[in-house]
Amino acid sequence: MRGENGRESEGEPEQLALIREAVRQRKAPRAKPRTWRGAALAPRLPVARVLVDKGPVHLDRYFDYAVPAALDEEAQPGVRVRVRFGAGERGGRREGGKLINGFVVERCAESDFSGALAPLAQVLSPEPVLSPALLALCRAVADRYAGSLADVVQLAVPPRMARAEQRPSPPPPAPPAPPAPGSWSRYPEGPGFLRALAEGGSPRGVWTALPGPGPGWPGELARAMAAVLASGRGALAVLPDGRSAARVDAALTELTGTGQHVLLTADAGPERRYGRWLAVSRGAARAVVGTRAAMFAPVRDLGLAAIWDDGDASHSDDHAPRPHAREVLLQRVVTEGAGLLLGGYGRTVEAAQLVESGWAGQLLAARETVRVVAPAVHTTGEGDEARDAAARSARLPSLAWRTAREALRAGPVLVQVPRRGYVPRLGCERCRAPARCGRCSGPLESPGASEAPRCGWCGEAAPHWHCPECGGARLRGRVFGARRTAEELGRAFPAVPVRTSGRDHVLDTVPGSPALVVATPGAEPVPEGAGYAAALLLDGWALLNRPDLRAGEEALRRWLGAAALVRSREDGGSVVVVADPALRPVQALLRWDPGGHAARELADRAELGFPPVSRMAAVSGPAGSGAVEELLGEAELPPEAEVLGPVPVSGGRPGGPRRPGGPPGGEEWERALVRVPPGRGAELAAALKRAQAVRLARRAPTPVQVRVDPPHIG
Repeated sequence: MRGENGRESEGEPEQLALIREAVRQRKAPRAKPRTWRGAALAPRLPVARVLVDKGPVHLDRYFDYAVPAALDEEAQPGVRVRVRFGAGERGGRREGGKLINGFVVERCAESDFSGALAPLAQVLSPEPVLSPALLALCRAVADRYAGSLADVVQLAVPPRMARAEQRPSPPPPAPPAPPAPGSWSRYPEGPGFLRALAEGGSPRGVWTALPGPGPGWPGELARAMAAVLASGRGALAVLPDGRSAARVDAALTELTGTGQHVLLTADAGPERRYGRWLAVSRGAARAVVGTRAAMFAPVRDLGLAAIWDDGDASHSDDHAPRPHAREVLLQRVVTEGAGLLLGGYGRTVEAAQLVESGWAGQLLAARETVRVVAPAVHTTGEGDEARDAAARSARLPSLAWRTAREALRAGPVLVQVPRRGYVPRLGCERCRAPARCGRCSGPLESPGASEAPRCGWCGEAAPHWHCPECGGARLRGRVFGARRTAEELGRAFPAVPVRTSGRDHVLDTVPGSPALVVATPGAEPVPEGAGYAAALLLDGWALLNRPDLRAGEEALRRWLGAAALVRSREDGGSVVVVADPALRPVQALLRWDPGGHAARELADRAELGFPPVSRMAAVSGPAGSGAVEELLGEAELPPEAEVLGPVPVSGGRPGGPRRPGGPPGGEEWERALVRVPPGRGAELAAALKRAQAVRLARRAPTPVQVRVDPPHIG
């Protein structure tokens, strides 16, 4: 096998050879690189320090390469290059090695490595895409999440598109005029926040947006960005999906015109998106509106970093090392001296901690204003349901039927259903036991009214199912999906059109005429005109009973997102939530008090020692292999570290998609949680990263996953 930069390593694994080579480069005395086959090297700074495109943490370092004189002018810090990785010498002749991509991060006069350096093979583009500021941000994110720098850079820098690089970018436009406060006047601290941004300040605010289907929060977020642009600085807003990003993009274009900002979403396509990213990198555009990947956008002189609905799961990246957009933006706020706007209808416990610590202030309206603009919220504990237990337990109680019937006279009615599909879970009609597949023990589901039940894991049909508990042969629904709900409502209201919006087909908007709109959480279309006349929030138990630390917070966030699209109480808007009215999230919805709910959740977390009061990492591996205990035993954890577990975790259906941070489908793994007090998170991440690097270097046969700040703790 061949060492990284020039020594033959016979009889040892490639990874160990590379590690040995890296150690030699650190310990060898300084020496100038020799010429390469007689070719002249760059006369000044002949060494290029390169970040190679290799993700494993045991290769998380820079490698030195010689700079040929022909590439001296183009091989500047930040450009993409091609290098031979793993090249060695045999019989005095340099050979082998695989050509891979990398980035030049530095030019040096000397190398720490005493041997012959391999030369840069090619400069792919003279465009400096990895600036020192972006490199520092990527390194900070990699250290926080116990990942490799190369993995983070892959998330931060989009793939190269040559035609986009060849097109010149226009000069940056003149700053716009400061915007008027507009609807920010509804918040006592709103005008002052905008004024501070326009005057070059960097205020930090946690913003609880007022409900309403009109311009609302997209226009208010756009005004905050316009205020920063008026000060001559840059702005960045990260949204959970393309629909919300498009709304902010339209509002900011209306305020400042074209040319001031770009929209960075996957819908633009690779070439257009890279062209827009280059406009930001070159300074031609000073503001960015985008989805998760925009958290790394190289905005110059950043004055404001904003994120909407930071509790949405789409803000957490699925690719290693799985950073969260909120944490990346907080890092940028600290290192770049920018302002912060963390907004949403709800409030996460992380946002509550920022407020409680005094690091950020609150931007919220007075209770009198909230009561005016929010809809009326009702629960199944009112009316007939308070006296009739059967009415309370019905999926659509009489209160929900009456509310829908009356509201349909005035406009559309939103029906939020937590599950998609038809009947995603079935059970025995006689004993209520869950129906399982006889082949793989997966849950049975009904794909349609006239179709036989089938397994939700392996897809095997089960037309002749019998209950193993009682011998029953009849099935009943245990969980009902959006399609089944739409079918039932269509029969109940035959003269009213029924529209559905879910993962497979998401509606952006719906007309303001009477209709029933059945949607899954997060897929609710924005109504035209005054808003929904009413909203029915069904199957609250499905959200609240999830075995997750964030179940209550997540249920309230989804309910608020739907209820915010309903008309105000004064305009006759009403919301019915089908859930136990005594539960804390339901009470918070009734009072429209997400801040109070988040503060109480934070107090509970502090008492139990759970994040964000503590820092936590999840270590997962195949059950029974001992790999989790082995890694934790080798890791030099902080003295205060507390290990919880390991406990078994399931990977879901065989052959199915891997859940973020979870095991492959059909496999049984185990997971241990490692908890440390505040201030020791960096030490915990570094210890786990070193232990993982040692395992990878010796090619341990059993994989182990390390995830810092796991979003779900079940």
